[in-house]
Amino acid sequence: MSKRAWDSEALPQGDDKVTAVRQMFDAIAPRYDLVNRIMTFRLDVRWRRKAVKLLALPADSTVIDLASGTGDLCTDLARAGQRPLSFDISFGMLAADRSGAPRVQTDILRLPLPDHAVDGATCGFALRNLVELPRFFEELGRVVRPGGRIALLDVGVPRSKIIRWGNNIYFGKVVPKIGGLLSDGAAYRYLPKSIAYLPPPAKMLQDLRAAGFADAQHHQLSGGITQLLLGTRS
Repeated sequence: MSKRAWDSEALPQGDDKVTAVRQMFDAIAPRYDLVNRIMTFRLDVRWRRKAVKLLALPADSTVIDLASGTGDLCTDLARAGQRPLSFDISFGMLAADRSGAPRVQTDILRLPLPDHAVDGATCGFALRNLVELPRFFEELGRVVRPGGRIALLDVGVPRSKIIRWGNNIYFGKVVPKIGGLLSDGAAYRYLPKSIAYLPPPAKMLQDLRAAGFADAQHHQLSGGITQLLLGTRS
C-alpha cells in the first residue's frame, strides 16, 4: 500500500477496513503492551481483570478470547482457572502472544468452531475494529453454549461533559504523541478516531439480545472512558 489505509482522515470501510486493521496491528504488535500500559496508566490491567471477574464462569471453563492481541486477557483467564483459546486476524499480534494459550489466526466473524462449543467468550477493545458488529454478536450466539457467558470491553463515551472533554483531549492529542514516540504515530491517531465505528450502547444491547443474550447489560468503567458488555446465552 503506497499510503496506509489507517493513515488518512477518512476511516476505512468494508474490505479496506479488514486489511487496514490486520496490517496496522501487525505493525504495532512489538510495542503494543508497552504503549497500552503507558497511555492508560495501567488501567487496562484493571479493566481486563474486571471483565474476567464479571464473566463469572466456573473454573475449568473453555473461554475463547477474540481479537486476542498479545494475549493479556488469555493470561487473566488462565489465572482465574479458565482454559483460554486465542483467536486473532493479526499474525503479528499472535506472534507476540506470551500467554501460552492455543492460538488461531482467523477472521472472528467466521470462527472455526461448531455450534455451542465453548463456555464463554471475551473480547478486549476490538468491537470497533469489526466490519459487521451484529454479525459478530450472532457468531457469539452460535458458538457459546446455553448458559455460557460473554464479557466484551471497548472504549466508551463518558456521560459527564467534563470527563468527555478531558478524555477527548487526552486520547485525541496526547495518545497519538505517545504512540508516535514509542510505536506508530499513524496507528495511534487512528485508534482514538475509531470509536466513531461503535454504535450507541442501546443498539449494541438490542443486537446482543437478538443474538441470544437476553440479559445483556452495559456498564461504564472509569467514568465511562471504557465500556463493558455482559450477557448470558439464553
